[in-house]
Amino acid sequence: MRDEPAILHGTNDWLVVDKPVGWHTMSGSGTSDRSDLEAWLRAHVNTSVDLHEAGLVHRLDLYTGGCVLVATNERARQMLREAMSGRGDIAAAIRKVYLAQAQSEVPSYGRFELSFTSRYKRSKKVTVSATGPQKTLGACQWRSGSAGGRDGVIEVELQGPGRRHQIRAGLAHLGHPLVGDALYGGAEVEVAIDVGPRLHAWRLYVGDDVVESPRPHWAMA
Repeated sequence: MRDEPAILHGTNDWLVVDKPVGWHTMSGSGTSDRSDLEAWLRAHVNTSVDLHEAGLVHRLDLYTGGCVLVATNERARQMLREAMSGRGDIAAAIRKVYLAQAQSEVPSYGRFELSFTSRYKRSKKVTVSATGPQKTLGACQWRSGSAGGRDGVIEVELQGPGRRHQIRAGLAHLGHPLVGDALYGGAEVEVAIDVGPRLHAWRLYVGDDVVESPRPHWAMA
């Protein structure tokens, strides 16, 4: 488990940073005893100092580590935020692939499109239903991970803009909660180095660039 963020790749317009498990993405996201990526960027990346939210264009949950896309100028920040929301000319050029470990056997290939809504403001969980307004829909497709699907490890690609807890809640809705995801019915992990759901932002495509975060121990081939 990485203790500090690391820059995995960079261009003139953006960086991909490896967020450690247990770090907030944004400053002010919960208790003050947690480190956050926004503050780290302002302290270590010159281009982040004066940008809104240090140039971050999306976020990961507290216990999800891996690839985070960061703009290095205001023009790129606005363009990439639009793309992450499924809008703009380059939306199709950005793809996000996660590694996940379900606690029950998952078919080798699959896809879902479901509706994700919050039960109330600041709700910890999202409610999942088969249908809903377009603005609530989220889609994923998955396949067995390159570890051969061993122990429920799958590669999950978001299709279109992501919704809050989309992979976690969506798979749980299908009867496949993630290992360690007690919020959505998964069994808690009893290993000291594991905290939270086994979900990792593994691979990020930005145009012709493909950036990978190192696999976590539970998804090693």
